[in-house]
Amino acid sequence: MEKPQRLTTAWTLAWLCVLVIVYASLYPFQDWRNQGIPPWSFISASWPPYQTVFDISSNLLGYVPLGFWLSLAMLRSAKPRWAAVWLGVLGACLLSFGMESLQSYLPQRVPSQVDWLFNSLGGLGGAVAAAWLERRGWLYRWVQFRQRWLVPHASASLVLMALWPLAVLFPTPLFLGLGNVMEKLLSWLQAFGPQASWPAQLLQKFYLPAPLPSLVEMLCVAASVFVAALLGMAVVREAWQRLCWASLVVVLALISKALSAAVTYGPEHTGFWFTPVIAAGLALGFLLALVAVKWRALVLMRWMVWTQTGLLVVLNLVPTSTYFAQTVQTWEQSKFIRFHGLTEWLSWAWPFALLAWGVTYLLSDKARHEAPLESIYD
Repeated sequence: MEKPQRLTTAWTLAWLCVLVIVYASLYPFQDWRNQGIPPWSFISASWPPYQTVFDISSNLLGYVPLGFWLSLAMLRSAKPRWAAVWLGVLGACLLSFGMESLQSYLPQRVPSQVDWLFNSLGGLGGAVAAAWLERRGWLYRWVQFRQRWLVPHASASLVLMALWPLAVLFPTPLFLGLGNVMEKLLSWLQAFGPQASWPAQLLQKFYLPAPLPSLVEMLCVAASVFVAALLGMAVVREAWQRLCWASLVVVLALISKALSAAVTYGPEHTGFWFTPVIAAGLALGFLLALVAVKWRALVLMRWMVWTQTGLLVVLNLVPTSTYFAQTVQTWEQSKFIRFHGLTEWLSWAWPFALLAWGVTYLLSDKARHEAPLESIYD
């Protein structure tokens, strides 16, 4: 009897891996030129004279998630195990070949058969890992976990929940303050000529005072934690499970910012950013989540959209300081330079994707026909 196909977020996550790999492989996307050689000539080129441990490990590990999610998506779509592994390996191999070939048109990038080899091995490792976990029953345990913890159709929230710790890695003017896009948009607009400078002059009249009052900063931190908590709580079933997610949000925020500080300034400065104002904001955000722990999903989504909208307005009225510009510059010069642009885009786009999902949910049929509170916790 053929296995029934299941709805899965694995396909979405696989496509996200593809986008990340394309971005990292072709960054900085400039100075494209035909160098007069076949794009596949790297296959027969001489072996690179040296390879660093960072290069080898990044090439290997960078493709493991792609192989894993491609293979898992096939398994969750009721395809044979051998076909799932082959898709994971072949997908990683072909994508890597395409990226290495395109790099021949970028003078700043050096295509290499070593990169192709380790990328393919990474895809193989991820695909085999997915098949092994499925054979051992671990994927079935995840299905059971999802059924016990999450409501149906939680895929979009799961993806956003997974991306949030990555989004907050990028330095922001305010702690956890994602979506600060106004100054960047105005700078792009001014690039068209002096006649386009009037929006920036108009916006400066509405800028909040710098430095921001401690109370406002604390409320912004609390709102950021509250929004991230509401996102998960809206798709988690039981009240105690929602409490676990709210606690995890605080832990993830601390870990992500500590990692960001360690990458930017070194391990000795991992916790320099943790101030009493930030501590108070984290605590207040967690307390707000406790208040909302038994709200219906529809109410949680409404508060999430309202809070995120207000937070975006405030964050985009906060002028960036010279200190923040230096922080971003230091981040860009780290080993994560190929990814800094991606994390910056993720930092900008995440709250808008959250709003899009929240509004879509509120306008959907499942919001209009949402079950009463007592049936949500069955």
